[in-house]
Amino acid sequence: MSKITVLCGIGLGGIHHRTEWYMKKQTASVETKERLQQCALQEFMEKGYLKASLRSICKQAGVTTGALYFFFEDKDALFVSLVSGLLQEIQVIMKEHFLQEQNGNVISGKEDLLAEMSGEGMVEDEEASLQIIHVLYAEREAALLLLTKSQGSSVESAVDALVQVATEHYRQLADRTTKALGMEPLQDAFVHWISHMQIDTFIYMVTHIEKEEEAKIYIRQATQYMVNGWYGLFLREDK
Repeated sequence: MSKITVLCGIGLGGIHHRTEWYMKKQTASVETKERLQQCALQEFMEKGYLKASLRSICKQAGVTTGALYFFFEDKDALFVSLVSGLLQEIQVIMKEHFLQEQNGNVISGKEDLLAEMSGEGMVEDEEASLQIIHVLYAEREAALLLLTKSQGSSVESAVDALVQVATEHYRQLADRTTKALGMEPLQDAFVHWISHMQIDTFIYMVTHIEKEEEAKIYIRQATQYMVNGWYGLFLREDK
């Protein structure tokens, strides 16, 4: 066996050892981060963002504050890490659904409105609602954290941001429909209220209904009410 072969063998063995050490360190780091997040979730749920203590979180996780700051810049970053995934998923579903509605059937008369109330419009709204339900109940703890314990954090206005997105969307839909039907535009305050009501429908659901299957029944009834109410606005005789 040549010297080169021996040296290469030693080199590869050293590389393997270092790789194994690095992988174990990475696994330990992931486990530490997840433990910090789990303890943070409990602390935030119990005390809220403002009263939660990083020292308490570290103590429960069995790590130093230095370890926490290795993963998270501050308390806000730790809180956001628990809810950001949920928020992003909700935003994607809303964006896709609103885009679908914007590119959907053009309302030009009473027949179109009636068709949307009983057909494609109802189905699309229900499908989007069921997607949101699945996300909310798959991550219900994060949803409750965001909705009830986020005061003082950078995401405390997340619900208002979702309402604003919905308001802009329904403003466009309303203007397009009233123009096509020769009606007066809907009042801004009214469109904002409708948008707020839609978001509040999901907030009430996730904070009061514990099981996803029961939430599905609730949202089907709520969707029918909101869709019929929305299109019913444009069926008025007093245009």
